Amino acid sequence: MGRLAARIAVIAFLAATGVVAAFATIAPSSDLEVLLNRTSTVETLPIPVEALLPAPASYIREERFQRGDTIPAFLSRLGIGEAEVKLLARLRALQTLRPGYHVTADVTSEGKPLSISFLSGRDTLVQIAPREEGEGYGVSEERAALYTQVAMKSGVIQSSLFAATDAAGIPDSVAMQLADVFGGDIDFHRDLRKRDQFKVVYELHHLAGRPVRAGKVLAAEFITQDRTLRAVHYGNSYYAPNGQNLRKAFLRSPLEFSRVSSGFGMRRHPIARVWRAHEGIDYAAPLGTRVRAVGDAVVEFAGLRGGYGKVVILRHHGAYSTVYAHLNRIAVRRGARVEQNDTIGFVGRTGWATGPHLHYEFRISGKARNPFSIAMPAALPVPAKDLAAFRAHAEPLIVRLDLLANTNLASLE
Repeated sequence: MGRLAARIAVIAFLAATGVVAAFATIAPSSDLEVLLNRTSTVETLPIPVEALLPAPASYIREERFQRGDTIPAFLSRLGIGEAEVKLLARLRALQTLRPGYHVTADVTSEGKPLSISFLSGRDTLVQIAPREEGEGYGVSEERAALYTQVAMKSGVIQSSLFAATDAAGIPDSVAMQLADVFGGDIDFHRDLRKRDQFKVVYELHHLAGRPVRAGKVLAAEFITQDRTLRAVHYGNSYYAPNGQNLRKAFLRSPLEFSRVSSGFGMRRHPIARVWRAHEGIDYAAPLGTRVRAVGDAVVEFAGLRGGYGKVVILRHHGAYSTVYAHLNRIAVRRGARVEQNDTIGFVGRTGWATGPHLHYEFRISGKARNPFSIAMPAALPVPAKDLAAFRAHAEPLIVRLDLLANTNLASLE
């Protein structure tokens, strides 16, 4: 052991004087190796994240109010506690929520909301927060700071217009406008074909960096059965690039989307069981479906009339009149003036009707005519004095439609 002790003493001295490296090639004896190669084991203990970051006092939750939602169920989905839900459900402001509304809530971990906000249909920002003094919640409403951008989308018909717009991520309100813009030239109940194409340029309103709702259609194109129709919004109507008005004096159909259940001409009457002339078009539609005026008019009659049940008769310019029968409810009064697309009633089954549907007649000089087989008169074109301004307005919108067309062609190659 004396020799080992001496070696250790020498190494310790040399380590203190910084010349240990000079002996790096010396092979240690087995005893010294045990002493010099002894290592320590270090155990790493996991540190909980909670020890580094404190739990948040509250969290932000965003939800979309959906069809069929009740206010209490929706508030619970936002993470709000049961006691607070009972207080909030009484607020009139929350009763204005409609399907599609986005709601943002700042909620504590105990389920108490610090704030709830949403954009109303009046473009106001509704905010709900606890009262500073006392219990309950206060409501404030102010004009929302919206800004507008232009969106461009295209789609291909596979089954219906709504299915195609859904697939393309286009809002329903834009699809409804498309049907209205081209409704004078395209019967969306009968004329659509698979692989028909459409393109649309429309407004998209934003709030705090998020798109909140679509605005009006600025320009659109529809390609169907080898016909290409283009429309540009100008003033209060839509015009072809040459200034011709796309709005017809009469819409082809008094219902936006439905199914023809009985056409114009001879048929076997479903109640009388005899063959007789059917001087109108029957549209099968759910009870309560909106019925619209096909053109500007004065209400000539609104009330009950025999087998027609609840009926509205409109007197249009010249020799034209239209009849809307079997209504569930009438929304106009005799003598009132209505504009094209105004609501005049709702689909029902009053009078001689075997089920909910609309009986519609188009008359010229008192004689019923088939609205699908006659040429509808067009509304007035852009006035000559406004053509230069119209073309300057339309040109950049037409360029956007061309850009969409070129993009689609490139994707198909």
